[in-house]
Amino acid sequence: MNITIRHARLVLPDAIRRAPLHSAGGRLAAAPATGAWELALRDHLIFPGLINAHDHLHLNNIPPLPQDAPFPNSYAWIAAFQPHFEDPSVSAAVALPKELRYWQGGLKNLLAGATTVAHHDPWHPALDDPTFPVGLLRDFGWSHSLGLGIEDRGLGEDLSQSPVPSPQSLPRYGPPVVTSFAATPAHRPWIIHLAEGADDLAAAELARLEALGCLAANTVLVHGAGLTHADVERVIARGAAVVWCPSSNLRMLGRTLDPRRLFDAGRLALGSDSRLTGARDLLDELRVAAAHGPLGPRELLRLATADAGRVLRMPEVGGLDAGQHADMLVLRDRGGDPYQALIDASRHDIRAVVRGGVPALADPDLADWFAACGVEAVPVLLDDHPKLLAPALVRPNVIALEGHRNH
Repeated sequence: MNITIRHARLVLPDAIRRAPLHSAGGRLAAAPATGAWELALRDHLIFPGLINAHDHLHLNNIPPLPQDAPFPNSYAWIAAFQPHFEDPSVSAAVALPKELRYWQGGLKNLLAGATTVAHHDPWHPALDDPTFPVGLLRDFGWSHSLGLGIEDRGLGEDLSQSPVPSPQSLPRYGPPVVTSFAATPAHRPWIIHLAEGADDLAAAELARLEALGCLAANTVLVHGAGLTHADVERVIARGAAVVWCPSSNLRMLGRTLDPRRLFDAGRLALGSDSRLTGARDLLDELRVAAAHGPLGPRELLRLATADAGRVLRMPEVGGLDAGQHADMLVLRDRGGDPYQALIDASRHDIRAVVRGGVPALADPDLADWFAACGVEAVPVLLDDHPKLLAPALVRPNVIALEGHRNH
């Protein structure tokens, strides 16, 4: 469907524009297509679809681990979680079909305006469904972490003295680190959890990764809470990047990294890390980032759009330029700072989420937009607010699960 949207303000990290927005064939266009359907959105703000640079899509239904104090590192958290699998609520969540769990993770992101997600786990056939709720990072390499993925598990004598459970005592998970890195083309991102902790173990991981030859311009480190100032400079010097997950870091570790230097260098993106450890969705993650870091609302929009697209090597998303995917998040313009409006928004405040120029979620008064695209929208309740949802996304068991786990 070819559409031209008029009268809205286009909110981008570098500017706020008042210009028509044209889409044709799922992409944004420089000029209106012949016979394009026109939509007037006066008093509205249009943002690029958000990018969640780190999620574990199939973990969003699992109850978090109760804890009284922060863990020294993620390996200690993993060890502590093992008995938690025996909790009836956890075992019931894990027993649900994976296809359902993946779909819920995708829907969770879409409902909060995240139209693109980097999933950091083994690929599942459910992700290849052409109607999957969000676009996905597909061409990339990954390992879970040094502790769970290093081939020889020989992390060095200095690391084995930690008083917490050692990585060597944990099961292997994910592709082997060196093998996976070597197999990943240099123009594709290679993603790994690193320095996810507040102790010496976490602080030593960047040096270990570099010694293995796996710190390069396509390396994307997730978390980085234990990176030192010198480590950050080394990451920047090598052209690598970090995905910041502040809510997960604060809940699990009681601390997070200072994002300023990485952000100023353009080497930072934002991720939610799933509800198992992180915030409810990327909108909540943006609020946590605003409250626990030095970045302002305009900078946070850049983090979750243009910068994430660059870090993940996905130039087709994260903006509103001709040729990019016609993915959008629409809010009502109530005056004031448009960037702050995004930080203050909850998912029920979203007027529409658009993928490829077609609304996936919208308020009921935008029903004509669905109709113009030949989509017979389905009425649903989102946090007790009436919405319309594209029928391809309506899977009752997933909607019920997402409604149950929405906090």
